[in-house]
Amino acid sequence: MDGRDLVRSVRVVRAVGPAQGLRSVRAAWRARRADAVALPARAPERARVPGAATGAEPQPGGGVIHFARSSLRVRVATGGAVFCGWGGAGPEPSYALAGACPEVDARAMLEPDTEGGWRVVSERVLVAVSRHGAVEVRTPGGAVLRRELPPRWWDRAAGPDGAGERAGGPEGGDGSRWVQRSEVAADARFFGLGGRAHGPRLRDGSYRLWNTDPGGAFVPGDDPLSLTMPVQLVVADAGTHLVFHDNSWDGRVLLREGAEGAGSGHDRPGTCELRMDGGPLRYWVLAGTPARVLQMWTALTGAPALPPRWALGYQHARWGFGGQDEVRRIVAGYKERELPLTAVHLDIDHFDRHRVFTVDRARYPDLPGLARELRADGVRLVSIVDPAVKAEPGDAVYEGGAAADAFVRDARGREVRGVVWPGESVYPDFTDARVRKWWGALYAERLAQGFSGFWHDMNEPVSFAPFGEQTLPRSARHALEGRGGDHREAHNVYGLAMARAGFEGLCELRPDERPFLFSRAGWAGLQRYGGTWSGDVATGWEGLRASLSLVLGLGLCGVPYSGPDVGGFSGVPSPELYVRWFQLGAYLPLFRTHSAVWAGRREPWEFGIAALGHARAALRERQRLLPYFVTLGQLARLAGAPYVRPVWWSSPRDRALRDCGDAFLLGDALLVAPVLQAGVTRRAVRLPRGRWYDTATGRAYEGPGQVWVDAPLSRIPVLARAGAVLPVADGDGGTELEVWAPVAGREGGGLVVPDAGDGWQRPTVERFVTRREVDGRVFVERRDGGAVGYRVRVRGLAEEVPAGADG
Repeated sequence: MDGRDLVRSVRVVRAVGPAQGLRSVRAAWRARRADAVALPARAPERARVPGAATGAEPQPGGGVIHFARSSLRVRVATGGAVFCGWGGAGPEPSYALAGACPEVDARAMLEPDTEGGWRVVSERVLVAVSRHGAVEVRTPGGAVLRRELPPRWWDRAAGPDGAGERAGGPEGGDGSRWVQRSEVAADARFFGLGGRAHGPRLRDGSYRLWNTDPGGAFVPGDDPLSLTMPVQLVVADAGTHLVFHDNSWDGRVLLREGAEGAGSGHDRPGTCELRMDGGPLRYWVLAGTPARVLQMWTALTGAPALPPRWALGYQHARWGFGGQDEVRRIVAGYKERELPLTAVHLDIDHFDRHRVFTVDRARYPDLPGLARELRADGVRLVSIVDPAVKAEPGDAVYEGGAAADAFVRDARGREVRGVVWPGESVYPDFTDARVRKWWGALYAERLAQGFSGFWHDMNEPVSFAPFGEQTLPRSARHALEGRGGDHREAHNVYGLAMARAGFEGLCELRPDERPFLFSRAGWAGLQRYGGTWSGDVATGWEGLRASLSLVLGLGLCGVPYSGPDVGGFSGVPSPELYVRWFQLGAYLPLFRTHSAVWAGRREPWEFGIAALGHARAALRERQRLLPYFVTLGQLARLAGAPYVRPVWWSSPRDRALRDCGDAFLLGDALLVAPVLQAGVTRRAVRLPRGRWYDTATGRAYEGPGQVWVDAPLSRIPVLARAGAVLPVADGDGGTELEVWAPVAGREGGGLVVPDAGDGWQRPTVERFVTRREVDGRVFVERRDGGAVGYRVRVRGLAEEVPAGADG
């Protein structure tokens, strides 16, 4: 135990109490002993490389290239997605892919290349493989997007007679670690890798791929967090591409940005080095515009789950509600002050002694009645759900799970036990389809209590530990869909598989309603089942900045629905910090206040009259924009485009925009510039190309470039793109179109997806075009020639001559 473990020991005991602290010590020792016995000791290893190419076998969409010590499968799918798998690795089985593997591009051909290499030629992408195993992904015009150097892997070294040596490449297993180094353009910028507190642009450094409860509130620089993904989005002048290494083992990504003109006038490429502790070396590369790349990613890994309309409104949570009477008082407080509220979230304290799928009857004697009462006022109840089940004879969930053989076991066949909030606990093995079915049926109890939505917590998974890792032993056994394996492979997909269990169970229990579910942990493909939130972000300006980084980064990894704990989880924000966080949250998909039991309250009226007024204004604007959020949710499902997008989304070649992390686009129409520092009442905003209107003043600005915009405490700068069409609430329960005047001679427009209810109805996408005549008249038309069908309100006509922007 080192000094850091000692500090963590003290924190664990303080957080959970002496009795739980002692249990966590015992659990940590058990985990350490289990791994020492069950995991193989690392034997002497030999570094290997593929060697020289020896031949190739053409196949539909590409082929297999053989090297002296391994083989490489290259396949181009319809649409241009490139798959590469070393050592016999194929695209399946995979937790990330949605359904069957995409069809191959029958026109893609494997053919010899120069100097003994090979290449796969297709309409959208070209893949060149050198005779020693370097792989280049190029645009059809020949520009190199990414160059993968020949991989290295470490096999157990051979004995004198060759015994123990395994040829074939980094296909995984106990004895095969591997590393792959990649090069990108000197001007490239890195994004993604799941939820990262520092970003959204990922600077030089090391990033771990291991879902981790940070064990307390986090700030920028803390790494890793609860939701890591081996997904990178790389943006450069030559083009944008996404690379996904389909491997759920523990790993580390080392990033180093390039430099132009480095070293006697030569560019130094950017580099990415991926080191994995095991598992297959297989990856996908998707190239195109940012919008096309995310659309391809959605086609590959699944369309995002669509939240019901009410989940796009404002939601209030707290760990520490005193009971149902306090919940009533809080909801009444929102109603009395005319503050829109759509949901209240109940944390672990509403359980009976923290046991999942139970209710504390003393504090919530009539939870179904409370749910009916609140729903009559338009407010839903959302329940926390943790995976750990108290290992206690007589507990209904434990008894049912034990009878179904549902819990993770160790190498000797015993239940793996950890310590979480209810005490000594066991963990369902969500990588087993039987267990997912059993677990999904348990949500019937939650529905009977009146809950309408669910948030999954502690599902990295967590076991409190004063030393070592706060999770299950790496030697713990998992079904892994019948293949069998241990926690080294299952850990990162545990939260994803739990989300699947909950989502599929809710679909069976309420087939006519779309489930609402979001999860703290997950992996690539989580969007199929729901969204996520920040986890326990620290209260402070650094936590506020981390909130935006997380939402932007997750959106670029295919998870469009997310948001932070507004106000931070861990402490008491100042009125100014609370207001600025609240204003940011009003423009993010998941808009939720939340805090720890010791961290003060989060109702807007707790921060003074002025803060209450500013929060009311932000809430009313969110309500006004609900039709726009409904449209963005539908577009995310149809095309994979996140609600919240980096400002370079439509202008990836604008290098200044690629470095901008303090503002974002909300859809195509709005640019939101939150205030992320104390005392700021005016801030610089970097604009993409085109005309932009300040929605508060109507003043017009011309991009690209930087402008200075007022940001009084009452609001944050929000700018609208000229020609944009926004569906907004009209105040009478209907929808109208807010049109920002296009520039004369330029066409604008937008998409509108009307709300079709909270079921599974197929959406109707309405396309509008706007134009402005030289006499100033603005016309709005449907592209299909039909009637507009909405009241139209044009804004921006009375602006002065547009202000220029600094370069």
